[in-house]
Amino acid sequence: MIRHNLDVMHIEKNVFDNVFNTVLNFDDKTKDNPQSRQDMVEYSDRSQLAKDSSGKYPKAIYTIDKEARVILFNWVKGLKFPDGYVSNLGRCPDTNAKRIFGMKSHDCHVFMQRLMPIAFRELLPSNVWQALTELSLFFKDLTSTTL
Repeated sequence: MIRHNLDVMHIEKNVFDNVFNTVLNFDDKTKDNPQSRQDMVEYSDRSQLAKDSSGKYPKAIYTIDKEARVILFNWVKGLKFPDGYVSNLGRCPDTNAKRIFGMKSHDCHVFMQRLMPIAFRELLPSNVWQALTELSLFFKDLTSTTL
């Protein structure tokens, strides 16, 4: 009997949702909140993320602005895939609400492993993009049929 059965696809979807929402800086979905900023300043050497003199938090280097978000959404809307590869990702971005809706686990799987390194290459700094690419390669290796 298997006591614990971990579903890698759903774990990958949860990781994708957290990373994607943090990079796109969605207000109610991001993991970059005031409590996490205080923890970063307190427990690590990241004083550049502390409150400034006006009491606001500076923009983190791992987030993209609204113009880059529009570029990303338009890129996703224009993607074409072979039949049966993924569902229609072009319907997921809503440019009016500035959100992505309706991505299934397999869509997140494909985006995480195949599209994320391409999508954020020009939109994020090199060190952040490399970390996201390594995360993508980790999940690609984890779900490969051969080690």
